[in-house]
Amino acid sequence: MDSRESTLRHDIVWACRKLAEAGFIAASDGNVSSRLADGFYLITPSGRPKAELDVNDLIVVNDQGGVVSGSGKPSSEFRLHLLVYQKRPDVNAVVHAHPPLLTAMTLAQVPFPAEVFPEVWLTVGPVPTAPYATPSTEAVPRSVEPFLGRHNAVLLARHGSLTVGRDVRHAYYRLEKMEHAAKSLLAARLFAGNLPDPLSPEELEQLGRAFS
Repeated sequence: MDSRESTLRHDIVWACRKLAEAGFIAASDGNVSSRLADGFYLITPSGRPKAELDVNDLIVVNDQGGVVSGSGKPSSEFRLHLLVYQKRPDVNAVVHAHPPLLTAMTLAQVPFPAEVFPEVWLTVGPVPTAPYATPSTEAVPRSVEPFLGRHNAVLLARHGSLTVGRDVRHAYYRLEKMEHAAKSLLAARLFAGNLPDPLSPEELEQLGRAFS
């Protein structure tokens, strides 16, 4: 194992523990992966509590999902991760989680309004919701595929969230920012009885110019 692979393994374990500590996953829920080298990826194993994973528990798969090294099976959502890497050469990490408030928004059929929050708009961008698909089947990547080319995060109806990034920490922190924003949306709804208005197209354009 070279130093780069060792770093990636530690980053994935770090993300798994952060996800569990934050309550973004429960037990064996969720999965995290990272691009290892051309055609090879590190991914969490299937059916294992993420908070208990060690760096040696991660599995190396090829671009067909075949296990190259490691024991056990790769995450049942490995097809989703592989599709992201195929569609987005700029992406080096994928985090799929079940954050309670973001998932609740999909249950309530409330779109996530990223354009309400300057910080979310700048660091994540628009966040669509993919239609429901049976977990662990080919239907999941098919439901998400239309959104992958232009979005850094997608909510999965009844099935949590997908965030991507240049590395594992980048993908994780995008999720953290979104779930934090969802708490503010819930509070605003309780206080005012409705969701806040989004920033106008002119304000979003000005925001983009200010931070370009």
